[in-house]
Amino acid sequence: MTIFDGQELKKAVLAGHAWLERHREAINNLNVFPVPDGDTGTNMSLTMRAATKEISDADDTAACVIAEKLSRGALMGARGNSGVILSQILRGLSNGLGDKATLTAADFATAMQAAARAAYQAVKTPIEGTILTVVREAAEAAHQSATRGADLATLFDDTVKAAKATVARTPDLLPKLKESGVVDAGGMGLTTILEGMSRYLRGDSIELFPREASATTAEHFHKGNVQIEEEFGYEVVFMLHGENLDIDRIRDTITAMGGVSTVVAGDSKLLKLHTHTPTPGKILDYGVSLGSLEDINIENLQSQSLRYAAASARERGLPASAAVGAALQNSHSVAMTTTTVAAQASTEQEAREVGIVAVASGTGWEHIYQSAGAIIVPGGQTMNPSTEELLKAAESSPSETVIILPNNKNVVMSANQVASLTKKQVHVIPTSSPAQGIAALLAYNFEADVEANLKAMEEASKSVDTVEITRAVRTTQADGVNTIEGEPIGLLNDTLVAAGADQLQVIREALGKMDMSRHEIITVYYGADVGEAAANAVAAQIMAWYPDQEVEVVDGGQPFYDYVISAE
Repeated sequence: MTIFDGQELKKAVLAGHAWLERHREAINNLNVFPVPDGDTGTNMSLTMRAATKEISDADDTAACVIAEKLSRGALMGARGNSGVILSQILRGLSNGLGDKATLTAADFATAMQAAARAAYQAVKTPIEGTILTVVREAAEAAHQSATRGADLATLFDDTVKAAKATVARTPDLLPKLKESGVVDAGGMGLTTILEGMSRYLRGDSIELFPREASATTAEHFHKGNVQIEEEFGYEVVFMLHGENLDIDRIRDTITAMGGVSTVVAGDSKLLKLHTHTPTPGKILDYGVSLGSLEDINIENLQSQSLRYAAASARERGLPASAAVGAALQNSHSVAMTTTTVAAQASTEQEAREVGIVAVASGTGWEHIYQSAGAIIVPGGQTMNPSTEELLKAAESSPSETVIILPNNKNVVMSANQVASLTKKQVHVIPTSSPAQGIAALLAYNFEADVEANLKAMEEASKSVDTVEITRAVRTTQADGVNTIEGEPIGLLNDTLVAAGADQLQVIREALGKMDMSRHEIITVYYGADVGEAAANAVAAQIMAWYPDQEVEVVDGGQPFYDYVISAE
C-alpha cells in the first residue's frame, strides 16, 4: 500500500486501538511504584476509546478530517499523564498532516516528527527514557525509512522495530525503571498502538497467545511476547451507587460471570464499572442487586466488528470467511461513554467571583470540599478523570474564572488542557494530594484579586507535607525501598519512603522523614476501610511521638489508602 485515504487511516487507527486493548493489563503491570494507581495501560486505553468514538462511524474520505476528529476526541478523553501525552501525539499527527486528503509514507513520516515535537512541548520538564524518547526515535526511524523510498507498510515496520528497540532500552535511560526491572509503560503503550496499525497494513490478523503474567520485563517485551485475550460480545458501562461496595469482590464476581477487560474504579459508595460480556443482562442484574445504576451504556462489539471486517475484506478482495479473523482487530472500536458526576455549587461558590473545581475521592473529602463551595469531580488514584469531565465541571460553575485543584499528580496534565477548551478563565493549582488542595482552599482571600489568590494558594499547597499509607500491589524495589505485596507502605510527597509488616511502624518511619519542626498541625484523614476507633488510636500514637504538634482526626473515606496524614 502506497497511499492512505481517510477510511484507511481510520481502520489502521482502530486496529491500533484494538491491539492496545489486548495488551492493556500487560502495560498496567509495568507500574514503577507498587501503589494502587491510575494505571498507564488503562489511561491510554480510555483515551483511545474517546478518540476512536469520534471516528468509528465517520465516513469521511479525507485523511486530514479523520485525523482532526481523532485529535479532538483524544484531547477531550485524555486521562492521566500518559493519556494527555498520547492526545498531544495525535494532535501533532493531525497538525503534521495539514489539509492532505491522502497521505504517503513521506507524509506520515513528516506527521510523526510533528507528533514528537508536540509530545515534548506538552511536558514542562521532558525526561528521557519515557514515551517521549520512544515517539522521537520512532519518528526518526519513520523519516529514514521514507527517505529510502519505503512504502507505508515498510515504513510502519521500520517504525515499530525502532520503537520496540527504544522501549527495551528505556531502563538504561531511566534508573527508576532499571531499579524496578520494567520498561517504560507509556512507551510500550505507544509502541503497541503503532504495532496494531502496522499489522493492519500487512493484512495480518491479531494472533492470540497464552496469557503470561510475567510479560512485564524489558527482556520479555524485547522478545516480542505479549499478553492478550479474545473479547467479543457486549461492552457494558455504568455508574453504581451503593453502600459498603467492595471493589475487589465486585471485580471478581464480574469476572466469574464471564466478564473480560473488567475495570472497576471508585470507592465504597460510588463505582464506575466497565466490562465485556456475552450476557449483559446478568451484569446489570448483579449491579442492581448492589445499589442503583446510572449512565448505563451497552454496545454490541461483535456486530460492529463483523461489519467492519466484512467491509474491509470486500475492499481487499478477500473471501467473506476472512472477516472473522479480521474482526479481532476491531472488537474494541466502540468508545466507552464517560460521564461527570459533579456536585451543585453551594451558596458560597455562587457568591465567590472565582469558582473552584476540586477532584476528590471519598465521602469525607467530598463533604469537606463541598462545604467550602467547590464543585466536585470524583476521581484520584485508580480513577483519573478525563479532560472532558474537568471541562464540564468548570463550565457548570456560575463564575467566569475557575480554579482547578487536581489533587493528584496524574491529573494535573489533564487539568491543564481545560483552559484551551473554554471561554472561561481557567487556572490550575498543581496540587498533588487532597490535603494540599485543602490548604490551597484555606488560603483563598475573598478580598484579594485572582493573581494574588493564585500565588497564595500555590504557596500554601507547597507548605503541606503529605504521608499516604496503603498496601503494596506487588513485590519490588522502588526509591531504594523493598516492598512485599500486601504489606503496608508509606509515601511522603509521592516518594516511597517506608515499608514493612507493621503498619504503625511504617507510619512512624514515614512521618520521621518530615521536618516536623516547621509544622504545627497534623491531620489524620482515615480511609473507607478504617474505623474511627482505629484512627483515634493511630492519632494517639502520633501525639505521643510529636507532643509539640496539634493532632486532628478527620473521616476522609478515601479508597485504597488507609491514612492520608498531612502536616502544615
